[in-house]
Amino acid sequence: MTYFSTLAGTTALATLVAAGSAMADVTPEQVWQSWQELGATYGQTLTAANQSRTGDTLKLQDVRMHFAQDGTVVEGTIPEVNLTQRGDGTVEITMSPEFPVEMTIPNEPDAENPAPEPTELALALRQPGMVMVAGGDDLATTLAFDAPSTTIAVTGVDGVSAREMNLTAEMTMSDVAGTYRTEGTDTRSITNDFTAAVAEMTFAMTDPETKGKVNVRASATDLKGTSSGKMVGTLGMADMAAALQAGAASTGSFTYGPATLEFDFADATDKGKGSASAAGGNLDVSMSGDSLSYGGGTKNVSLTLSGSQIPFPQFNMSYAEAAFQLLTPVTTSEEPQDFRLLTRLVNLKVSDEIWAMFDPEAQLPRDPATLALDAKGKARLDIDLLDPKQVETLGEKAPGQIEALDLDQLQLSIAGADLTGDGSLTFDNADTTTFGGMPAPTGQIDLKLVGGNALIDKLVGIGLVPQDQAMAARMMLGLFARPGEGEDTLTSTLEFKDKGFYANGQRLQ
Repeated sequence: MTYFSTLAGTTALATLVAAGSAMADVTPEQVWQSWQELGATYGQTLTAANQSRTGDTLKLQDVRMHFAQDGTVVEGTIPEVNLTQRGDGTVEITMSPEFPVEMTIPNEPDAENPAPEPTELALALRQPGMVMVAGGDDLATTLAFDAPSTTIAVTGVDGVSAREMNLTAEMTMSDVAGTYRTEGTDTRSITNDFTAAVAEMTFAMTDPETKGKVNVRASATDLKGTSSGKMVGTLGMADMAAALQAGAASTGSFTYGPATLEFDFADATDKGKGSASAAGGNLDVSMSGDSLSYGGGTKNVSLTLSGSQIPFPQFNMSYAEAAFQLLTPVTTSEEPQDFRLLTRLVNLKVSDEIWAMFDPEAQLPRDPATLALDAKGKARLDIDLLDPKQVETLGEKAPGQIEALDLDQLQLSIAGADLTGDGSLTFDNADTTTFGGMPAPTGQIDLKLVGGNALIDKLVGIGLVPQDQAMAARMMLGLFARPGEGEDTLTSTLEFKDKGFYANGQRLQ
């Protein structure tokens, strides 16, 4: 739905209207021209079947938007758009409260269907009462928009109306508002912000043949988004790789407050239902010609499931926090570039019924589980990841070389055992023979395990680990670890130096 949101979302439409050359006194004709020019940078064609000027208002009729890329085609027609000159040098934009959009999406071929027909979606965009105001001065153009609500609804699939399919699929945002600002001409700096009080999604469908039903309801509150970036020339979004290589860049942040999800389904042989909630979450993205960063997280999540395929009355799961982040270079460089990988799941709890499936006598501690990995370092790419031709020639080879790795945090806590660690390594990419094909490392990693032997004893006691495997595990711990301070505590210092591998000062390779 990425392309559709570019056309249909209120903020995206505001983006198209607002951009253009800086002007001291914006006129309706200039706004319309700017809308068309920026639409072209997104690979879109914007035309009006008829336009006329009456007093201070430029009226556009049947404004057609067309976009095509990689087999996806999006077309929409707004019956009427009015651009009215206000007395303060700004232009007010209003449009039809509802208009249709047709979307064609290609389907991936497979062995059974090597040439599948594309999926055709008919959509309706409803934004009653939406008002936008465009203005500018010698340095910048701005646009503010406000809408009581905006709705995207599916009205048909592959030529069959949603009513005939017993289908309801729509998303509505309430109390939508935001601003958009652009500066510059050939190279434009763009910033915008967006808020919505509530976002609600509904999906319901009944199969006319099997009478099977599915219902999904979701909502989120306090939605906020901000973004900024630089657009270069006419490349825009039509050729993302070329635009980034030419100096384009963008960064964005999205947050939401309390959110809920509910669903249920039933057919002749199966039924189930579930619910989920979260206290809030975030998503952050940035792109440039040098790097890509993508990350986000959620807090205080709970999930409940029940159904005929679940072998107990109800499954419950919750966690306090989940987070991830990926930072990677995307282009070749003489100097090593930063990378980072973060994943974190804190205080994961599951139903006692799940524990009882393999530990019915509750011998294992049922403490919340935590997994955390935070690693960063330096790497050098051999190819430009933004160039599809270079990526195709990569084959099974690595795209580059790792120069350094810092393990800032490692933690795995489960069933009463806790493993933690940190350290740092550098790599000699000229030596890939000493350690069996990997670049020779230099550095040290420190590990600490608390409760490991007690966990092994309990796993043996409930029959999950055979005695011989437990003995082998203890032998490995004895080889790599030594007793630490505190009961059932082991520590290990793993060191790579002088082309060798050492554990607690003892050379193993």
